[in-house]
Amino acid sequence: MGIGKAVRLERIMNRETKKTIIVPMDHGVSSGPIEGIRNIKEAVEKVARGGANAVVLHKGMVRAGHRGSGRDIGLIVHLSASTDLSPTKNDKVLVCTVEEAIRLGADAVSIHVNLGAEQEREMLRDFGKVSRACEEWQMPLLAMVYGRGPKIENQYDPKVVAHCARVGAELGADIVKVPYTGDPETFSKVVEGCPIPVVIAGGPKMKSERDVLEMVYGAISAGASGLSIGRNIFQAKDPTKMVMAMARIVHEGGDVESALEVLEGVKV
Repeated sequence: MGIGKAVRLERIMNRETKKTIIVPMDHGVSSGPIEGIRNIKEAVEKVARGGANAVVLHKGMVRAGHRGSGRDIGLIVHLSASTDLSPTKNDKVLVCTVEEAIRLGADAVSIHVNLGAEQEREMLRDFGKVSRACEEWQMPLLAMVYGRGPKIENQYDPKVVAHCARVGAELGADIVKVPYTGDPETFSKVVEGCPIPVVIAGGPKMKSERDVLEMVYGAISAGASGLSIGRNIFQAKDPTKMVMAMARIVHEGGDVESALEVLEGVKV
């Protein structure tokens, strides 16, 4: 890894723990101005106060989300897009370049690839192009890789998730984001087969805060390098405390109970 990537990675990962808490807020393109990110500046401020390492934004939201004060937070500019209104929403296209992201002040960029989708080959081709540009510019690349398409019966199947993680590494990503398989034993196999840091996706809003924290704890126990969770953070009752609770697990080695104490405001 070149010095440029190393310097920038420190802006989106904790230097001591080598782990990260990333909060994607790119949902405005796919789902519109949903709860929690209607005011992007306020949303970024809340997770920054909690100690999140980075946020993921589309290029047009960078200016809207720039705060000019408060705690610093890493910026990852998302390059991929599709909308829930499309009949082929699993087919992502590039809507931004690495060079644009550099001009916006990004610390990293991210792409989204759905293995098994109708346009998989185009997304893989774009992955290769972006990876090459990231190497040229020494820009860290977060690849969000999922198994979604006609042949995918269960995107959480450990074999599917392991394949997704490995594709991220094979094509030059620096961090890969995949779904959690549901238990530490199977997820440890995903991590074992991937030579780059693996972070978990949060998926749809979960029923309880305990469920979210148990997922995070399970993933970290299995060797994950952190998380990239959106709705289960920015739609939480208190996003700042939710990030703090997750940090107790991710960066401090705490368990679910100690994280819940942080969330509930109990002195620990």
